[in-house]
Amino acid sequence: MPENVNWGPMRLLLIEDDQMIGETVLDVLRSENFAADWVRDGTVADEVMQREQYDLILLDLGLPGRNGLEVLRSLRARKDKTPVLIATARDATPDRIAGLDAGADDYVVKPYDLDELLARIRALLRRSAGSAQSSIEIGDLRVDTLTREVTQSGKSVPLSAREWAVLEALVARPGAVLSRAQLEEKLYSWKDDISSNAVEVYIHGLRKKLGSELIQTVRGLGYVIYK
Repeated sequence: MPENVNWGPMRLLLIEDDQMIGETVLDVLRSENFAADWVRDGTVADEVMQREQYDLILLDLGLPGRNGLEVLRSLRARKDKTPVLIATARDATPDRIAGLDAGADDYVVKPYDLDELLARIRALLRRSAGSAQSSIEIGDLRVDTLTREVTQSGKSVPLSAREWAVLEALVARPGAVLSRAQLEEKLYSWKDDISSNAVEVYIHGLRKKLGSELIQTVRGLGYVIYK
């Protein structure tokens, strides 16, 4: 298994101007426990991507403001390597070629099957992590990012959605200290209200379920899991 693999992408940006499609996809993404944000204008999307960090971008091409290809070209011109999945009704071969040549990582045509869309998202996230595999092991702990199953010493450990998100973010970068703010970014989208001690609550829950020694507190900095 490759070292230093990032297994925990959680934050997605949906760029889609169609109200019905946007609402449907946003609900599906959030039901899969992604912290997903939605913008409907290409100019706004470009501004958002310059100030926020995402793990994957789901991009329509036919947008008001700046079109999707312009948004994508601007992203790549900034040397931003965030995975981009184009999801559009433009199904002609020249459109696919233009999108991929502009820097897209994958291309799906509307109307798409939502299960296929999720599978493509998961595949891109694994690829950007540097591996096609979906699990990581730390000591007796095994985390499968595809099935979202956590086992310890071979026994399944049930986690809440946000306990899972915190654990996934930490095992993504073993040995790296993540601040409370970094963990909150993985947990919440724009629509969510963040309580001041939310991260601490989920850390406490994980320690009760997985043992007090797994997640270490680095005073004044944040939390870390050592491999």
